[in-house]
Amino acid sequence: MKTKLLSIYLLLFTPLVFAEVKEVGNDEIIALMNNDVSIIDIRRADEWRNTGVIKQSSLITFFDKQGNHNKEEWMSQLKKIVNQDDPVIIICRSGKRSGIVSKFLDEQANYKNVYNASGGMVSWINSNNKTTKPSD
Repeated sequence: MKTKLLSIYLLLFTPLVFAEVKEVGNDEIIALMNNDVSIIDIRRADEWRNTGVIKQSSLITFFDKQGNHNKEEWMSQLKKIVNQDDPVIIICRSGKRSGIVSKFLDEQANYKNVYNASGGMVSWINSNNKTTKPSD
């Protein structure tokens, strides 16, 4: 009986403890931004200049050209924009780097409501969504 109760308890409450990264497409990104959810563009400055950025996005590079990163510095910049309880969308070029960063935020930094822009800026632009020049 105790095992059955424990199983039911774990089934009900484990999802509350271990949030998961939510994969979102362009329509969901727009809906989230319309509800004031922050979007963080983790690409490099050269990528921002090349394609433009989503107007409402905050620009915080995570990986450099060699794939190196400084989690502590990046987190200090992120914490100025969102806290662990705030929903946040992470976007990169294609969704790969943002997936890595989203997983880090969820599993190691204890952010509770993380969305990964699964198609990244490639999908955003291919769907004819607007971009703007990044401010220098």
